[in-house]
Amino acid sequence: MRYSDEQRIKKILGYAEELMQYVKKHNVSRDIIKEDHDIQWAITTPLYNIGEQAYFLTQEFKNKNPQILWSNISGLRHRLVHDYDGTNWEMVAGIVFEDIPALIKQLKELVK
Repeated sequence: MRYSDEQRIKKILGYAEELMQYVKKHNVSRDIIKEDHDIQWAITTPLYNIGEQAYFLTQEFKNKNPQILWSNISGLRHRLVHDYDGTNWEMVAGIVFEDIPALIKQLKELVK
C-alpha cells in the first residue's frame, strides 16, 4: 500500500510517541540503553519504523519541511539495520532523550 505523506507523518508521530511511552513506563535511562540488550532491541524497532517512513516521504514534502532532518532520520534506520553490531548506544540514547521529543513537537506542528 502506498501511504500519503500525511499518513506517513502520522505513523512517524505514533511510533515516536509509543517509544517515549515505553521509555517512561520502563524507567529507561541513558545508562540502561547503553547496557541492556533487551532494551536496545525494544527501542530500535520504533526507530527503524520512524526511519523507514521518513525515507518514503516525497522529496517535495521533505523540501517543504527542511526544519526536520529527514536524511538523518532515515540514515539512522540504515545504520541500525546494516551495522547493528557497530551501534553507538550513547548516540542512540541522545536520540531517544533529546531528538525524539523535539521531533514529536515538530510533527505535531505539521499535523495541526
